[in-house]
Amino acid sequence: MGLSGMTTWMGMLLAGPLLLAGIPGPVPALKSAGALVLDQRTGEALLAKHAEAVVPIASLTKLMTALVVLEARQDLNARLTVEPGDVDQIRHSRSHLPVGTTLTRRELLELALLASENRAAHALGRNYPGGMAGCVAAMNAKARSLGLQQSRFMDTSGLHGGNMASAWDLAKILDAASKVPEIRHASTLEELEVADGRWRRTFPNTNALVRGGSWDIGVSKTGFIDEAGPCLAMQAQVAGRPLLMVFLDAPGRFSRLGDAARVRQWLGEGTPRPARPTLVKAKGRVSRAKAPRALRVAKDAPSRAKGRKAAAGKAAKGKAVNEKAMKAKASKGKPVKSGRSTRRRH
Repeated sequence: MGLSGMTTWMGMLLAGPLLLAGIPGPVPALKSAGALVLDQRTGEALLAKHAEAVVPIASLTKLMTALVVLEARQDLNARLTVEPGDVDQIRHSRSHLPVGTTLTRRELLELALLASENRAAHALGRNYPGGMAGCVAAMNAKARSLGLQQSRFMDTSGLHGGNMASAWDLAKILDAASKVPEIRHASTLEELEVADGRWRRTFPNTNALVRGGSWDIGVSKTGFIDEAGPCLAMQAQVAGRPLLMVFLDAPGRFSRLGDAARVRQWLGEGTPRPARPTLVKAKGRVSRAKAPRALRVAKDAPSRAKGRKAAAGKAAKGKAVNEKAMKAKASKGKPVKSGRSTRRRH
């Protein structure tokens, strides 16, 4: 069927997760509020959860930014400078790109994708033909050309809460991005070291699955703003098939990664996360080798208190015996040596 034929039955997906393909095993319980997993070759939806909802997409916006910047065929080796206007005035987010930094357009594109650098994305839009307005207009035109009638874009970084799309829309953007070598390369770099003469810094990929090395990922992009929650969009090879995976509004920044791992396991690749250590009893006590520290402390507290009490009693008894002996020696006129050492402690 391909991705172009998906939209005719999108309206049927009103709740989730829904199992849309005959894959054995229980449907994974995804934590993300919205999700979509597609077979990229056939367009078959394997799993969908509120995939039709149009929601804020945060920095997943940068995939569309990269598409239009590269389609404009601007010189990737041209050097661009981060200016005060590139500083985030919406959320006042931090950046590791100081104002005055000069890098190539290629480096800014790579930083926008792998490190989700907002100043890099803004500088790319500002230096687009027609400036920021021209770039945003191109992004919305590209969305229409891809058949994304409900998507809209307001800026190049994703900081604006008005950047909206559904999981279905994002799957089409992912599909288009996966066909662009520069996006595949930049978004899956584990890290990138850049320098502008004044400083040198290494930027890690914001997707820990890319850095982990156990996934075959073709395109990756993370995102987060308050309105969108933690998001993740990936094209990856799983169990021998290319998948488009979108996870939106996860309850925590690790939940989106966990959802990807659950899907991978469900499809027969990868292993589940190790379970929490079980408690093993040995002679009525919790084994220290297996029990979590908090449980060990609580479980062993009575025995430690009993031991301290016994030790205190023994010490008191010994002190009494010692005092009795000293008094006996004193009554016989023998010199009594103090039990305290005068030797200096080092």
